[in-house]
Amino acid sequence: MEHINFLAFAMPAFFLFLFLEYKLAQRRKRPEIFNYESSVSNISIGIAERLINLFVAASFYQLYYLIYDNYRFFDISSTIFVWIALILATDFVWYWYHRLGHEVNFFWAAHIVHHHSEEFNFTAAARITTFQAVIRTGFWCVLPLIGFHPSMVITMLIVHGAYSFFTHTQLVGRIKWLEYVFVTPSVHGVHHASDEKYLDKNYGDMFTFWDRLFGTFQEEEEKPKYGLTHPLKTYSFLWQHFHYYFEIYELWKRSTGFKAKWKAVFGSPAHMDQDIRPTLEKRFLQDKANPHQRLRFKNYLYIQLGVSTLLLTVFTYCFEWLNVSDKIFVLSIILVTLVNCGALLEQRRWIYYLEYLRIFMVTTYFLYEENLLSFFFIPLAIMIFAEQLFSLSKHYQEVVLQLETSE
Repeated sequence: MEHINFLAFAMPAFFLFLFLEYKLAQRRKRPEIFNYESSVSNISIGIAERLINLFVAASFYQLYYLIYDNYRFFDISSTIFVWIALILATDFVWYWYHRLGHEVNFFWAAHIVHHHSEEFNFTAAARITTFQAVIRTGFWCVLPLIGFHPSMVITMLIVHGAYSFFTHTQLVGRIKWLEYVFVTPSVHGVHHASDEKYLDKNYGDMFTFWDRLFGTFQEEEEKPKYGLTHPLKTYSFLWQHFHYYFEIYELWKRSTGFKAKWKAVFGSPAHMDQDIRPTLEKRFLQDKANPHQRLRFKNYLYIQLGVSTLLLTVFTYCFEWLNVSDKIFVLSIILVTLVNCGALLEQRRWIYYLEYLRIFMVTTYFLYEENLLSFFFIPLAIMIFAEQLFSLSKHYQEVVLQLETSE
């Protein structure tokens, strides 16, 4: 029992609370809280972050211990007052990480993914990328540097993350007296809003007094409109992760002189040329003839997300016992599946070839496990023969890419 990786229960717990939120939204007759495409996109990004972090989280913790063992300023013992100081310090560091994440292009590129969603519910809390996790880890290194023991820091980060998850919901109304100290769903909902009066407000994750102290607090007045001021026109898994890096690069190319190029990377997102994103979207994305159409065959998406979640849960539980080939296979098959989900939402016809890729990956993995890798060409030949004989791509697209009109 001592070897159980308790992170394996994070995804099932997430879906349990998501299910409860969804049922409560139905009971209160608030179906607008959930959007099918956006929820699928949010969950896909959450699965990817949990998956990739399995490979890098240990490095985060080792870094904390390295700094603490060799460079700490003080020896801080564990007392109740130290724990109180640690939770305040953790949120203070978060405030500045979060604020810089909105004020510096390079940091915003990692954080913007969290703000893509135009819905505000528990699925939006899952929109965290590994890029963002790496950057905020760099900020939190200041805690072991001061002298807080890494085990305390890691425990507090888990508590901190759990608290912030529950602030992503519209089903809890304003609690005005609580807002003087704690971040509530209403306070954090303002942070996710694209209304001009709400922009760049409420950076705190647990406490509101940092925002009040530094002049960035804003209480909810009018109902927020969630998402970006210039929303993305796609649910593409890959584009959502990397589009802002492309935008920075495009701005860097357009800039002349060292100062201008520096600002392209480390300047304010408010100064980003607004024609860059539409230009890149025309270059890399397809234009939909009817933006009000959606997939009819939704169960295929649900199955893929369900299998990915189950596989991730088992993978997390067994991670320390698996060999390198097992880990690479699971990482690859889940990531390809998540790309497939985004492509399905976009009704991309090339998703059919992702199906072949997944079949080839699975067969190659099992051939490798049985020391028969030299026969990898056999399943490849069968797939090519079946495609030529039965025109499977045509039948696949007719079934899977069926559309219906959305409201």
